[in-house]
Amino acid sequence: MDNSKALKIIENIKKVIIGKDDVIERVLITILAKGHLLIEDIPGVGKTTLAKALAKSMDLSYKRVQFTPDLMPSDIIGINIYDKESGSFSFKKGPIFNHIFLADEINRTSPKTQSSLLQAMEEGEVSTEEGDYILEKPFIVLATQNPLEYQGTFPLPEAQLDRFLMCLSIGYPDKSYEIEILKNHQSIKSLEDVEAVASREDILNMQAEVESITAKDSIL
Repeated sequence: MDNSKALKIIENIKKVIIGKDDVIERVLITILAKGHLLIEDIPGVGKTTLAKALAKSMDLSYKRVQFTPDLMPSDIIGINIYDKESGSFSFKKGPIFNHIFLADEINRTSPKTQSSLLQAMEEGEVSTEEGDYILEKPFIVLATQNPLEYQGTFPLPEAQLDRFLMCLSIGYPDKSYEIEILKNHQSIKSLEDVEAVASREDILNMQAEVESITAKDSIL
């Protein structure tokens, strides 16, 4: 497989995620393996910046939703709206209809709302009263949760955890990298140096190549 595109994506994200090369590589591995990612980490280490940089680097649509106790499944999937002129209902798509969906602090919402992600993560589609809707590929859920604050949270059930291919933390950078971040915080915050270095078609082709890799019996 030609890994030049993958290397370009990694180098591009490194412009705003400083000193975390191993994390970036693992995130890209998850995406190319058609998986979803759970990031367990404290606030302020760049989780949202990472998601935005990924979307920009791969020219994919992106949406972030802050999960709260009062969040409803319809706030994620969408809702049927009555049209007076036609006398019928039309479906207004929710934020999950994006290539990269960031579920921020996923464990702060109820199990009912958490479960609204299950079908989308497993089957790549969502079902409503009006029918089934296929999510455009690639579709990646990046979810975060704070491992230090559990008051008022709802632990993810096993069925939900099973939908994530990988769980990792970003962590604070080393001192030398922290100094670099302070020196360049304006450009890092604005993501102005991050541009599209791959397309949706590139990502789909790379995923297909990964899926076609043959493993010998000894590896299996």
